[in-house]
Amino acid sequence: MRTIFATALLLGSAAMTIPAAADTFDIVKQRDKLTCGVSQGVAGFSAPDDAGKWSGFDIDFCRAVAAAVLGDPEKVSYVPLSTKERFTALQSGGVDVLSRQTTWTLSRDSSLGIRFVGTAYYDGQGFMIRKALGVDSALKLDGATVCTEQGTTTEQNVADYFSTHKMKYEPVVIDSADGIIKAFDTGRCDVYTTDASALYAQRLKLTDPAAYVVLPEIISKEPLGPAVRQGDDKWFNIVRWTLFALLEAEELGITKDNAEAGLSSDNPAIKRFLGAEGDSGQQLGLDPRWSYNIISKVGNFGEIFERNLGHSSELKIDRGVNALWNAGGLMYAPPVR
Repeated sequence: MRTIFATALLLGSAAMTIPAAADTFDIVKQRDKLTCGVSQGVAGFSAPDDAGKWSGFDIDFCRAVAAAVLGDPEKVSYVPLSTKERFTALQSGGVDVLSRQTTWTLSRDSSLGIRFVGTAYYDGQGFMIRKALGVDSALKLDGATVCTEQGTTTEQNVADYFSTHKMKYEPVVIDSADGIIKAFDTGRCDVYTTDASALYAQRLKLTDPAAYVVLPEIISKEPLGPAVRQGDDKWFNIVRWTLFALLEAEELGITKDNAEAGLSSDNPAIKRFLGAEGDSGQQLGLDPRWSYNIISKVGNFGEIFERNLGHSSELKIDRGVNALWNAGGLMYAPPVR
């Protein structure tokens, strides 16, 4: 009995000293601004212009969350983070959401105190080289020096790839993407390896982008997605359903330009989605027209992809597997109802 009593006291003391998970939703509402962790500058995903205005695929996701929660996509403070800083910043509450080309893996989802809300972009690791190297396949890179970014999944992926194909390489590990660009541009390494989408973006920063080529091999699965802290289910649901709303809007044909007309549509699914009917907003603790606020002010998933990454952008990346499920891709949202 004495042992049971002592254990109960210990557990009671622990319960009093362990703080409850912060309600990020209330914090964001009180602050009237979302803090979003982004990259330090990757074209097409998150990068500031000369005036300091941020744009990109990941930026637009942050804007969509702000539109859903605060009704205004401009109420966002962007925090540029290195790969080493990104998880610590999220864990510590330095940012409310991480939207920074981050691969969803088992170890990250289970041991870092964070939760990925879904896949926003299906990517895979590739290789970029100088055309002058005369190589047309990653299988011909035996003996190459290879630049990778510290603290990323690319380090292990490239090690596995070279080992599997019985090739040798010399790793050059650098702590930032900009540092790799400088090293690669000056010839410190023969190969730059990271997610293929990032290679297309980073190529634009090289002195002579046309002198470089991305090889055809994709050596990994890299599902990139936003993440939030564990133990904050309300906030997790809001950020997750923001992503799903962007996808559902594209499937329903709702765009930034026609969202207003959709409020009086003859299609009940469109009216429910936009909040003219139903209670999806109440279920999330948001304004009834939370999804209308997202689409009318930011656009649907397809619009975000096209202007930042697609053929209307500098990167000109095909949708490929990032197309909707009914257009040959992997993108699929549960019903927003």
